[in-house]
Amino acid sequence: MDELFKTHLQNHSLNGLSSICKSDLHNHFGKGGNIKYIASIADIKIDMPPEKFESLFHMDKWFQNNIKNYCPYIKRLQAAFVQAASDNISILAASIGFNDENMEKFIQTMKSFNQQFAPNTILLPELDFARGCDTDYELSRLDEILSYNWYKSIDINAGETQQPIKNFKKIYRKAKEYGLRLKAHIGEFGTADDVIEAVEELELDEVHHGIAAAKSGFVMKWLAKHKIQLNVCPTSNIKLQVVESYATHPIRKLYDNEIPVTINTDDMSVFNQSVSQEYLNLYKSGLMNVDELDIIRKTGLKEIEYYEN
Repeated sequence: MDELFKTHLQNHSLNGLSSICKSDLHNHFGKGGNIKYIASIADIKIDMPPEKFESLFHMDKWFQNNIKNYCPYIKRLQAAFVQAASDNISILAASIGFNDENMEKFIQTMKSFNQQFAPNTILLPELDFARGCDTDYELSRLDEILSYNWYKSIDINAGETQQPIKNFKKIYRKAKEYGLRLKAHIGEFGTADDVIEAVEELELDEVHHGIAAAKSGFVMKWLAKHKIQLNVCPTSNIKLQVVESYATHPIRKLYDNEIPVTINTDDMSVFNQSVSQEYLNLYKSGLMNVDELDIIRKTGLKEIEYYEN
């Protein structure tokens, strides 16, 4: 498998790469489907997203106007499973919201979709909270949410400056009591200090994005020492104008400083790049070689070990 992966990279074979087992550990599942597939099941025409987004607001507006308004959430989740299968995603950590109307039915639907559309994919549902949420309210219903024993990890996303990260400590302590793996979006638009603060305050196991850490030698050494994994999304960073190009992406610096990193899609139906394409983009840019990318691929596949122990 390792040699095949390297050969497919060297041959620039996207089809070949799609046949190799990979992980996607940073995936907003409601945006996880292929644009063409969504267009087909919703019977709509979807214009391709712009080359660059001006902001997160611009990105969300494009998604709302082109996909969300026309394709129901449950259909978009189906599309995300189909995408995972088509790219041979073996381990999928997917942000999936809490369905407070009928959670038991929703879980059964997800299990059915998993079996029907992506039987070789291990789904690790991730409970996510918006950074601007009412933390007291979310804490008050957390026992109910986690009592289903379905979610495997927890995350905070969107708007890194909306409220102090410490406001989420009680939520994260509760999640830890239930055995969830602790993650958070941080260091995408913020600073290296934001990354270390979030890891310490919330006792994070992993960071979604975290690329701002590359601006601080001290923070990179600290993350490497504590083996804090960064789940990086190269195309997302470029299209949101955080990073100029694949050739200059800070994953190179993070990897060189011995921080465990993984490569992921973030929002497939917005950024329009599969995990296989992300690997190929980094290789073709000359940023990383086949051996380094294979190490990163295997780092992602180790994710399941955290949930089996």
